[in-house]
Amino acid sequence: MIALDTNILARYLLDDEPAQARGARRLLADAKAEYWIPVTVVLELSWVLRKSDAPRAVVMGRLRDLLSLRNVRAQNADLVFQALRWSVQGMELADALHLVLSGKAERFATFDEALVRQARKLGVQPTVTAP
Repeated sequence: MIALDTNILARYLLDDEPAQARGARRLLADAKAEYWIPVTVVLELSWVLRKSDAPRAVVMGRLRDLLSLRNVRAQNADLVFQALRWSVQGMELADALHLVLSGKAERFATFDEALVRQARKLGVQPTVTAP
């Protein structure tokens, strides 16, 4: 299994550095290889893609497509896909990941009132509250 860094995946998806993009495509074209993507790379990759001015829905779609490739394994894949769904519905991906990875908690405390409102709207668990 090959763990992938954000820069490999960014070049693969953005094709913005020709030599590195070719290298990333070659690496990911190996049908016999299996690839591992940590949750932290998913988060960082979403920031890189958003910086390229791609709309949230496009970024989440590209991440979902990437993580759905046959030979790609995401850390905590079910949780990551849930976070992507919440993000498509308007929640920031970082917040969505915080919440899904806190699933066994009684509640998630934050001073971020927008997150509290968004979490209530989506009915996410754990419950999000201000202290």
